[in-house]
Amino acid sequence: MINLEEYRSLPRRYDGLEIPAWLVEVPNAWLVVPLTTGNELIAFVVLATARARIDVNWEVNDLLKTAARQAGAFLGQMQASEALLEVRKFDSFNRMSAFVVHDLKNIITQLSLMLKNAERHRDNPEFQKDMLMTVEHSVERMRKLMMQLREGATPLDGPRGIDLADVLRRIQTAKSGQGRDIELKIEERLVARGHEDRIERVIGHLVQNALDATEHRGRVWVRLARQGTQALVEVGDSGHGMSPEFVRERLFKPFQTTKPTGMGIGAYESFQYIHELGGKVSVDSAVDVGTQVDLLLPLFEVGHATASPDLLKESE
Repeated sequence: MINLEEYRSLPRRYDGLEIPAWLVEVPNAWLVVPLTTGNELIAFVVLATARARIDVNWEVNDLLKTAARQAGAFLGQMQASEALLEVRKFDSFNRMSAFVVHDLKNIITQLSLMLKNAERHRDNPEFQKDMLMTVEHSVERMRKLMMQLREGATPLDGPRGIDLADVLRRIQTAKSGQGRDIELKIEERLVARGHEDRIERVIGHLVQNALDATEHRGRVWVRLARQGTQALVEVGDSGHGMSPEFVRERLFKPFQTTKPTGMGIGAYESFQYIHELGGKVSVDSAVDVGTQVDLLLPLFEVGHATASPDLLKESE
C-alpha cells in the first residue's frame, strides 16, 4: 500500500519507487491499495483524502488489506469466469465448425460422384432429372449450413412429424444418382418426431458409411418398421465391418474413424442427435462380415410437436 501524501513529502521512504506522473497529480489522491489474487496484481484502488484526519496505523492497514484481498478474489473469480466462458464459446464454435466441414465434405463427395457418372449418363433423361434434384438438394443443405454458422447449432424450429418413408426414398434416389443401389424395404409408413433435415442427414450418413464399406457387388439395405412404440430404421451392409473394440470404445467418440480420409464426426453427431430426441442407436458389426445399425426414433404424437398439414390430415 502506498501513501501518496507521504510519497510526495518523503519519497526516500519508498526506496526509489517510481509512480506514474498522472497518478501523483490526481487531486486529493491519498492511498493506493493493490488488489491481488495469489501473487498477481490485477488492479489497484486510489482512495481520496479523508474528510476527517485519520492516522494510517496497523489497524487501518489490516482493514484495507483484508478488503483488498476480498475485492481481488472477487475480480479474479470474475476474470476466470469470463475466460472460461470465452473458451467455451470457442469450443462450441470449433465443434460446430467441425460438423459443418464434415457436412460440406459429404456434399462435395456427392457432387463429385455425380459429375463422374455424368460422363456416361449425360444423355439419360432420368439421370438428368436425378442430377437436378441432387444439385437442388445440395444447394439447400449448404444454405442451411450457412444459417447454422450465423445463428448457431440449435435448430430454430421445434421437432415436427417426419415421414420416414419419404426421407428414405429421397436417400435411395440420391445414391442411385451416384451409381449405387440400395435395397429399400418399407414395412409400414411411420411418422417420427424430429427435424427433417437432421434426420435425413443422420440416416444419409449411415447409408454413405455402408456404401463406403461395401464393394459394388455387395449388399446395402435399409428397412423401416415399427418396434413397439418407436420407429426402427435399420441400415445394413455386407462390407468390411468393424471390430468389437472399435464399436465399444471409439465409434461414437469424435475424431475416431476407420476411413483413411474420414473426419470421425458423423457417427458422433448422429449418436448425439438421436439421443437428444429420446431415441437409441445400436450397432452390430463383425470384421469381413458387415455392419447393421439400428435407429430407434420416437413416433410423432399429435399435440407434442408440430406436423405438416398433410401428415395431420392423413393421421385422422
